[in-house]
Amino acid sequence: MNQTRFNPMSDRVLALAGLVQALAQVRRIADTGQAESAAVNPVLESIFQVDAASTEEVYGGVRGVRPGLVLLRDYFESRSADEQLPRLALAVMQLERRFVRDGDMVERVHAGILAQSDTARTEGSTHPDVLAALGRLYSETLSHLRPRVLVQGNPHYLGQPQVVAEVRAVLLGAMRSAVLWRQLGGSLWDLVLRRAQLLAAVRAHLGG
Repeated sequence: MNQTRFNPMSDRVLALAGLVQALAQVRRIADTGQAESAAVNPVLESIFQVDAASTEEVYGGVRGVRPGLVLLRDYFESRSADEQLPRLALAVMQLERRFVRDGDMVERVHAGILAQSDTARTEGSTHPDVLAALGRLYSETLSHLRPRVLVQGNPHYLGQPQVVAEVRAVLLGAMRSAVLWRQLGGSLWDLVLRRAQLLAAVRAHLGG
């Protein structure tokens, strides 16, 4: 990643916003069977941005993670409406530590993503074939690590293979953001010790 455009706290909150935005869509898909396209598309596209020149470019610009930034602002201001979201985020952050230490799995995930990059570029990252492939990739790799990310929702939708595949694909997008967050120097301690700085960075991205 091009470090000339690196701003530690500013970039960090974009990655964190990508993470919570992905998990909010996981929750939505599990509950309703459908994602919100404007919020889920940048998350899925981020999976394929392996050589982005900046953190913003990973998400197609700050606007791509605006929903996640709003969620972060509400969380840091103690106005979050979804109690499950912080728990899911913590689970993904813990899973990220196990994932990056497993070199073979990292290579398998990377290869699996590259195998779908042409289809994603021509058909779109939300194409059913892409979602199915990403879902299988998550199932065959990350789902075997502990702690598992447990997603609650409507059994009617979670019993449908295409919905489960989309949930897993978006979880892969959440992991993409979790890895990026850590690469940018983020840690769980930031959420405890640097809340004010994170909130200030979130507000700056949101325009005040």
